[in-house]
Amino acid sequence: MRRIAVEEAFITADILAGWKKVLASSDVEPGFAKLGGSLLAPSAAGRQLMDDLLDIGAGRIAHMDKVGIDVEVLSLTSPGVQIFETDMATRLAAESNDALAAAIEAHPTRLAGLAAIAPQDPAAAAREIERGKKLGLCGVIINSHTRSEYLDLPKFRPILEAAEALDMPIYLHPREPGPSMVTPYLDYGLYFATWGFSAETGLHAMRLIMSGAFDRHPRLRIVLGHMGEGIPYWLKRIDNRFAMQVRIGACQELPKRPSEYFLQNFYITTAGVTDMAVLKLGLDELGVDRIMFAADFPYEDDSEAVSFMDGATVSDDQRRSIYETNALRIFKLKV
Repeated sequence: MRRIAVEEAFITADILAGWKKVLASSDVEPGFAKLGGSLLAPSAAGRQLMDDLLDIGAGRIAHMDKVGIDVEVLSLTSPGVQIFETDMATRLAAESNDALAAAIEAHPTRLAGLAAIAPQDPAAAAREIERGKKLGLCGVIINSHTRSEYLDLPKFRPILEAAEALDMPIYLHPREPGPSMVTPYLDYGLYFATWGFSAETGLHAMRLIMSGAFDRHPRLRIVLGHMGEGIPYWLKRIDNRFAMQVRIGACQELPKRPSEYFLQNFYITTAGVTDMAVLKLGLDELGVDRIMFAADFPYEDDSEAVSFMDGATVSDDQRRSIYETNALRIFKLKV
């Protein structure tokens, strides 16, 4: 079986330069000020991280060979273009998709990719999803909130409509909480992946469910990393408390239970989680057909991710599904 890793990050030099300009300005989101300051720290580890993100050529392939990953599905690293003003974000997203398509063309059996978009202009973003598909990209990357706004808002419906119509799964990737919720996360590093990332992205996913987005877009598919950003653990309580809230008039009733939307419209990946108890929970709650392997390189140790999945106490058929066949089916990979 091939090991296909579906949440592997990259960046372009122009987007990196743009990040630095934003960080140097007086108008920067508080969370990104902290996040960017950490990622771009002038340390050996920071420089190595940026070098790894920038390399989607021979160096990337050599590293994949070293750790035993056969295919990477690349996506623009968080927060991508979602911190820029609209025109710049739209242009840089398109340019990053062109660069990604060129890298895939150079290594067609080893690389695939997700199209970046700028939600700041939903109509242009919808057109870029269509163009991304024509470039051979297999899905869409959205780094969660854009200026504290989420995809359930009516203004973003062109994005959801395009992703559904073109059968392009949206990988909803974490970023630091937006200005509307970030204040209590700014202490102790909580804005980062220890807690804030999952809290923010889990909120985004729940807003989509509770807004009725999947009644309007029943074929829309969402992928969550990090074993579902905590949601699989809470599904039974979510259903229970939702039913109570409907009874007392705290929220509107939906045609289905929240868990039903999650089990029908969402997929999860192992990115950043090497814990058999958590994998077992995911298998029990979602089933093997909704779980894909991911390593989250270069932020995580992908050799550890491979060792974990190679040794996980699952059947050979389950291991093959998680490593290979689910990704081939869900992203319609041509590798």
